[in-house]
Amino acid sequence: MKIAVYPGSFDPVTKGHLDIIERAASIFDKVIVVAMVNAKKRPTFTLEERCGFLKRVTAAFPNVEITASDALLAEWVKSVGDCVLIKGLRAVSDFESEFQMALINRKINPKLETLFLPTSEENLYLSSSVVKEICSLGGDISPFVPETILDDVTKRLLRGE
Repeated sequence: MKIAVYPGSFDPVTKGHLDIIERAASIFDKVIVVAMVNAKKRPTFTLEERCGFLKRVTAAFPNVEITASDALLAEWVKSVGDCVLIKGLRAVSDFESEFQMALINRKINPKLETLFLPTSEENLYLSSSVVKEICSLGGDISPFVPETILDDVTKRLLRGE
């Protein structure tokens, strides 16, 4: 069985994330999307909320599993077995940092490979940070966030609920 792991903070999950998940799900037998704790970031949504959002937006994909981890990714994937990391790339700046992380992950876990999927053109500029900024300033985020979570994301970002 070909297994892929797609890690990220997903704070919140965007249509760009969903595009990468959908494409990975068409390539691999199983895709494990793992909401990670990132010590460099202060998330707006709890780990449980992010996993809940991910479960809702991936409900149509039977080969996608959602989980969470606060462990070192290269170590955590050992519990999955043989798998490939999926990383979405938007721009050259993404490549530099993701390439560095891929090399570090492989140093920690020599069996771990990383597959880079370039974003779809319509998501080239999209990030969770951009979504949060647009919404906090009263902008419409419906083009950027899956409809199934739009109200929950908007309530939190716009009104703090």
